[in-house]
Formats: sequence, structure tokens, C-alpha cells
Amino acid sequence: MFLAIREMRHSKARYSLIMVIMLLVSFLVLFVTGLARGLAYANISAVENMPANYFVVQKDADHTFRRSQLSETELAAARSIAGEKNATPLAVQMSTITADKADIKADITFFAIDMNGMLAPKVTQGSSITNETQGSVLADSKLEDSGVTIGSSIKDQATGLKFKVAGFVKNSSYSHTPVVYINNLDWQAMRQGAGQSSKAPSLLYNVVALKATSSQASEIMNKLDSVEVITQKQAIASIPGYSAEQNSLLMMIVFLFVIAAFVLAVFFYVITIQKTSQFGILKAMGTKMSYLAWSVVGQVMILSVASLAVSLLLTFGMNMGLPDTMPFQLEGKTILLTCVLFVGMSLLGSLISVARVARVDALEAIGRTGA
Repeated sequence: MFLAIREMRHSKARYSLIMVIMLLVSFLVLFVTGLARGLAYANISAVENMPANYFVVQKDADHTFRRSQLSETELAAARSIAGEKNATPLAVQMSTITADKADIKADITFFAIDMNGMLAPKVTQGSSITNETQGSVLADSKLEDSGVTIGSSIKDQATGLKFKVAGFVKNSSYSHTPVVYINNLDWQAMRQGAGQSSKAPSLLYNVVALKATSSQASEIMNKLDSVEVITQKQAIASIPGYSAEQNSLLMMIVFLFVIAAFVLAVFFYVITIQKTSQFGILKAMGTKMSYLAWSVVGQVMILSVASLAVSLLLTFGMNMGLPDTMPFQLEGKTILLTCVLFVGMSLLGSLISVARVARVDALEAIGRTGA
């Protein structure tokens, strides 16, 4: 490490340029990763934040909530196994709303839930609603940015029903649309407004959310042939557009890592070729190969860690200036994983330079120097 630091201090301009390149690449990796995570959270936050770890869906629904149709029969069977409080129904309906005194038309997703159950959201502004309250809803705070306020009247364009916004909740999005929570009374009214019979035993709910063990989930599937019990991860992966969006962004991030490793490997390889004679002299003096290898790897490690530290500051600084409409999220685990991968790819690229140093012949290098 002594040799690595001494050389970096001697050639400040050369290594400063390399650090700038590493800084820009690491910043791009962190920023794209934050955007990918932000887009994912804006797509799935309503489901991801649910305390349920399993969901009962119709077997032929391909794990998609809106394709599933369950009745009271499936709900009662799930509750008999998981417990009354650990199984709660959920109905999902995407729609478009307008708001009085606000010139907006917004796409939203209605979540019909038991307001006393485990899916009841935490109200951050305004007041909550009960199962007996009619005509009142809880809305995601993103609607507040569109001009909807507490007390605003919103109208469902599909049924013509009007609801009063009683309160706001945070981080409740489904398929990139804000979630509006209603109780089961208003859900029945919406079904009737859409022309569905209230006497129909089916179409009451889309899924049943469970807080259960794996054995209880298996027991429910064995008891009901027409349903499938899926995990929360499976439910999230089946949200429309989520998998395609994340796979595209993941491919971009992977290519950024590969490009970063390739660029850094080329830069250090060129520098290593330029220092062939010096490495040969050091070998002739009896310097161990392990010491020379550690010198090359140490330079890469110092530069990559330093560039990551600066790029993290730049990323958080830019995040503070981003508009609220641009989803961006970097959690501690994501930052740690990204940094470890970046350093790992940089060190992997440095192995090409180490292999070049290992092939340097001391006598040949000294002869070339003497000539």
C-alpha cells in the first residue's frame, strides 16, 4: 500500500482523471439504481407495506389481483384456518375520478377493505373512517399534490358515485396510481352502481390477505381446490407492468457495472504497460509479486472507495433537488449492495493489470531500460 500511495501522490493529475471517471460512473450507477427502486416503490408500495405475507387468489388468475374473483365461501374457509383477524378480504378496482373545485381527472385504484382489519392504513392527515361510514374515503397523499384536499368531493366516473375525502395516507400506490381506500359498504354500492347484483355470491372480493404460516397456507389450498395461496413477493411480481419495468432497469444497471469494470480495467492496464520497466526493476531488486499485486489492487480500491463516497454525496444532494413527481429511493441495503458490487467489479477489472505485472520479465525490462 505504501508504494501505491506514493505513486498516486507523485502522479496526481493522472490518478485525479481516473478518479473523475470512476466518480461519474459510480454516480450514474447509484442514480439509476435509485430511480429503479423509486419506480418500483411507486408501483407496489400499497402491497409492499401490507402486513400480510400471503394472499388467496383464484387459481386461474395468474396471481393477478384484478383477475381473481372470490366469494364469502373462500373468505370463511381462510378464516377458519388462519384465524378471524389474520384473514381479511380485499377488493381492487382501477378507475378514474374527478374532483369538485379542482380541475383534475386522475387515474386511481380503489381498495375496498375492512377498516377494522389488518389492512387498514395509518392516517397521516385528517381523520379515519369506519366500516359504518358511508361516502367517505382515505386517499394517498399524491392526490393532494393534484389539488384534492380534506373535505373534497371526488366522483368515480365508472359509477357516478361521489365520495368525501376524510383523510390522507402515505406511500400507497398500486400500478403507478394512488390508492383510495373505501369500506365494504361503499364497495357494495359501487358494485350495484356498476350494474352488478348485490345478491351474487361471487365478485365480492378479489383476494384474501393472510397473516399465516406456510403450513396454514398449504392447508387452505388443500381445502379449496379453486384457489391458490401466493406469497407477498409473488403478488408484487404480478402487479401489471412491474416485472417488465424492473427487468429493463435491471439490465441497464448490469450493463453499467460491466461497462464500469471494462473502462477501469482498460485505464489501469494502459498505466501498467507504461510502468513495465519500473515493475521489472522492482522485481530485479527482489520485490515480491504479492507486494506489487497489492500495490495495483490498492490503488483501485482507494480510488473506487473515494469516488463512491463523493458520488453518494452528489446523489443525495441531487435527490433533494428532484421534484416530488420523480420517484427516487435509496435504502441502506440498496446503497450497501451497490457499493459492494461497484468495488468488486473494479477489483475484478484490476486483475488484468495484476496478470500483466506477473508476466513482466525482470531481465528483459532492465535491458529495455538500459537501451
